[in-house]
Parts: sequence; C-alpha cells; structure tokens
Amino acid sequence: MLQPAALSALSDLLGDRLSTATPDLALHGQSESHWQGPPPDAISYPISTAEVAAIAAISARHRIPLIAWGAGTSLEGHALAFQGGLTVDFRLMNKVLQVHPEDMIAVVQPGITREALNQELRATGLFFPVDPGANASLGGMAATRASGTTAVRYGTMRSNVLGLEAVLAGGEIIRTGTAAPKSSSGYDLTALMVGSEGTLGLITELTLRLHGQPEAVSAASCAFPSIAAAVDCVIATMQSGLAMARIELLDQASVAACNAHSATHLPLSPLLLIEFHGSPAHVDEQAKRFGEIAESFGCDSFAWASAQEDRNRLWKMRHQAYPAILASRPGCKAIVTDVCVPISALAAAVQETQADIAASSIPGPILGHVGDGNFHAILLIHPDNPAELAEAEALAKRMAERALRLGGTVTGEHGIGMGKLYAMQAEHGPAWAAMGRIKTALDPLNLMNPGKLVPQP
Repeated sequence: MLQPAALSALSDLLGDRLSTATPDLALHGQSESHWQGPPPDAISYPISTAEVAAIAAISARHRIPLIAWGAGTSLEGHALAFQGGLTVDFRLMNKVLQVHPEDMIAVVQPGITREALNQELRATGLFFPVDPGANASLGGMAATRASGTTAVRYGTMRSNVLGLEAVLAGGEIIRTGTAAPKSSSGYDLTALMVGSEGTLGLITELTLRLHGQPEAVSAASCAFPSIAAAVDCVIATMQSGLAMARIELLDQASVAACNAHSATHLPLSPLLLIEFHGSPAHVDEQAKRFGEIAESFGCDSFAWASAQEDRNRLWKMRHQAYPAILASRPGCKAIVTDVCVPISALAAAVQETQADIAASSIPGPILGHVGDGNFHAILLIHPDNPAELAEAEALAKRMAERALRLGGTVTGEHGIGMGKLYAMQAEHGPAWAAMGRIKTALDPLNLMNPGKLVPQP
C-alpha cells in the first residue's frame, strides 16, 4: 500500500489523473496471456516528461516501485505490479511531436500506437513499418524491442529507434541518440534502453526512423503438403536473397482457427503468407521467382492478393490469429512462446517442436515470422487445470532449450518479463550478471519495474 504522504504528494502533482479506483486497478492487473498479477496500488496518467520526472522523484523519496504501461499487450507479464507500487500509464502522452519527411524521421510520445502514427503519416508518403500484430504503443514496443511480420525486411525496433528521452530512477531526464543516420559517440544508450522493459527508466519520447511507402505491393497465401515443406521453402527463399517484406507461417491448426474466426476459406494445410514491396517490375519479378521456389517444394495452391482490400483482409486474418486460436478452445488461456533460431536451424526447430506438442495432451498451434527464424507455439490451457499448466510450461522450457541448442535465443520479440527469467542464465551466462550490475548502477533502489528481466536481489 502507498503511504498517505506518498499518495498526497502524487495527488498534489496529478489531481484526478491519479486513480485508485477498483476498475482501474483491476485493468492494470491483467495481461494478454496467462500471466495475471496483483493490481498496482495506484495508477498515474502523466501528460509530460516533467510530470514523469516528478513522479520518479516522489517514487525515490517514498520507495515506490514504478511500472510503465503502454497498451497492455505484452505477453510475459512485463507490465504487472508483482511487488505492488505505482503504474505509470502513458495513454495521455500520445502525440506526434515532429515529422521531418526530408530526414525520414518522426518524434513521438510513448503512448501513441503504431496505427495512430501511420494514420498521421499518410500524407507524407512515409510509414513506420514495425508491425507486431497488436496495436501496441510505440513506447511499449521500444521497451520490449518488439518485432513482427515486417521485420524480415525493415528490421525490429532496435533498427528503427534513432534516439529517445527517458526518465531515470530519482527523476533525472536523459536524451540518447540523435537525428543523424549514425554515430560513434560514446556508449549506445539508445540500444541499452530499447529492450530494457522499463527496468532502467521510463521512455518519454522516441525519435523513429521512417520508410517510404512502397509503390507496389503484392501478397499471397501458399499451401504446402507439410510443415517441413513450408519451412524448407522459407529457408530456400531467404538463402536466395529474395527481398521479402513479410513471410509468415501458419500450421494447419492455426489455419483452421483463423478460418473459423475470420470467415476465411484458406486451404486446411500449412500455409505461407508472403508480401513483396517495391516498384511494379520489381514486385512482379520477385513474386515470379518465389513462385518457382515454392513450386519446387510442393506448393499446390497460390492465392494472389494485389488489390489493397484483399491484402488488408489477408493480414487482418493473420493479425487476429492469436484471438482466433484462443477462441478455438473456449475458456482457455495461452502460454505463448517465441523462440528464434538461425535460418539454417529453422526446419529442425519447428519439426522437433511440432513432434513434442503432438506427444502432449494439450493443443499448441504453431505460427510465426519465419523469415527471420522466429516462430511461436500457442499452448492452450484451462486456467483452473494445474496439470495442463505444468505440461505447457514444460513444453515451453523444452522449446527454449531447443532454441539455445540450435544457436538461437529464448525470445525473438516478446521479451523476458517474468515469463522467461528462468532461461536467462542459460542463454547469457556471466553476461546476465553484468546486466544486473547495469540495473543496480542506474536504479540502486530497484524501483523501476522490479522483478523483471535481470537477476533478482
């Protein structure tokens, strides 16, 4: 519980933008996955960097944990207040501050979502490409180093955040990076903050790299006789150097769930969803070459979508795959994995995972951004069944171990939060302890999102 003196100081600062209402607290004690936590003690809704700094100063005086909240779409319990404290909800800091079309950059507040930013950019001929599926906040996407369907061409948040402003523990405001395309000036504090999951500071502003809207776009769904054939096609495609904008995998169970949820009629077999961006001639050439590769791996059904409404329908279906899979087992929750391996190891990773899930008693549809070696298993469990939870956790841990054995990582985009802490020592060895020392140096009182990402004191 927050002490009366702390509540009074926060109330004086924020007025009615400090909430202890039960519905607000309950909302901020939930997540998109099976992780549920105790609600925070209070919610703050700042409107400026100065207010965030003042909140952090009050936090330091009264030893209040601070937990950043964007859109609440994280999957590993990142934004839950497991140790109590104050949630800093950035929904009111949601503006585009500057757009510089000639430099292809935008400066934004952390609470704006990727869809809202792209709406603002429509008249500029530019767009922000990182697309994790959910309409996540850009601050949250930076904090978790998010990725998504377009990372195979445009990169992850790591590649697309040029600089940022952050409030450190105690209230100090720092700026990292510049609007320049590159720099060799000192430690890369931008890269340190991107992916820090709110454990080092609160991001209050972002300078983002923008990209030109493609002149032509073409997408397709491609059916394969087996997961192995689809994955082998992905490997051959990437090794051939084709400039894919997206290349997504859905197994048969995922396709069935999407058909039922989105009223689509895709073939009930493993699918690749692909997209090319570029000039009309480039798109046509790349699509033709991909078709030749896919045919050599047994692809027996192509459905091209060049019209914008058809492409939108295809990708809306893909983005709704997670709720579609949840709906396939009513009343369930999901343990969501997101391992990433080198492209050369992708076939082994997917096939071993598929066999492991098939031998279990719970469903686990597989899908993913396989163009960069990243795939997910959505392990469906009934939340009141401890045996299913234990079995799903064991499957997820074996996936993590398999990824490390094959030279990969336990998380390609979802981050660590609480859910992947168990695997950090195995992946990083002594480097994990070094992360903990960085955390202690910047946050000696362990107030910034405590209990997440780094070794626990």
